Amino acid sequence: MINTFQNGETVTIEKIVFNGYRIGIPIPFPIKYVYCYLFKQQDGYVLIDVGYNNNRGKTAWEDAFRELHMEPGEIKTIYLTHFHPDHAGLAGWMHQLTGAPIFMHEIDAKMMEHVWGENSSQARNIKKMVIEHGTPQELAGEIEKQMDVLVHHVQPLPAIHTITYQVVFANREWKVIHTPGHSTGHICFFQEEERVLISGDHILEKITPNISVWPGASQTPLHDYINSLHRVADLQAKIAFTAHRRPIGNVNERIKELLQHHEERLESILALAQNRTAFEVAGDLFAHKELTPHQWRFAIAETIAHLDYLSIENRAEKIMGFPIKYEKSNE
Repeated sequence: MINTFQNGETVTIEKIVFNGYRIGIPIPFPIKYVYCYLFKQQDGYVLIDVGYNNNRGKTAWEDAFRELHMEPGEIKTIYLTHFHPDHAGLAGWMHQLTGAPIFMHEIDAKMMEHVWGENSSQARNIKKMVIEHGTPQELAGEIEKQMDVLVHHVQPLPAIHTITYQVVFANREWKVIHTPGHSTGHICFFQEEERVLISGDHILEKITPNISVWPGASQTPLHDYINSLHRVADLQAKIAFTAHRRPIGNVNERIKELLQHHEERLESILALAQNRTAFEVAGDLFAHKELTPHQWRFAIAETIAHLDYLSIENRAEKIMGFPIKYEKSNE
């Protein structure tokens, strides 16, 4: 359901399993909302993911707390599925508001500092990467500027604690499942008895999670992601509560669709790999869209991930030079 609360922000609050809440916090991207999860425990609440750091996000949380008749200080623990700004951007603000410690996988805890820290060089590193893959200097500069703007929607950074591989909330034990791919330290939560999965961005309804190569992260994200999909399929989850769009009922069917999508995308990219750069291939793949610098960043990085996958699998040759090019293998 969609509600407009006292401060005028549109927020979704939905009661889910284990007397938990699925709370949609608005984000300034086409996908519109990130869904965070709030569960009661004996001494208060556990919160999973926090949203994007802007005034709309803060106002939405203030309205949600009022609607749920709770004080922010009742949140005793915060878990982050991964370090991306729509999931972790409000972590510092939420920690200051609640006093709750924040936990995530140690890999993404390091990425938080690497990408969003005061001395981060990630924007320059991404600019260098996309130029090496054929992106024009002007567009690469716009991509760098956009990354620099994003930093302000994540800071201040809180202290981050490393999560264990089993946690308790909603009066139940949950396994913490490491699912690298969308980010190298991405995690899901799985309640084994009821076979309930909180999936973050690992699997989504209708849309496919972005799988990209980034400086400082895994350089084999598509291999990681495919392995993670198989690992989650083995869980035989009945339902996945996702971070975007609707929950997924037939989890393993959706996993099959995602695996098929990536194989089809690999075939499409392979057909375009004719001594060409990742930027050129991405331009063909997304020719039907007018991309912003933000969208170009993801389009190029996702294309690199697929081209590198093809190279590792000996289906394409990576020609190291300036710019880097790819050619369909003769084997």
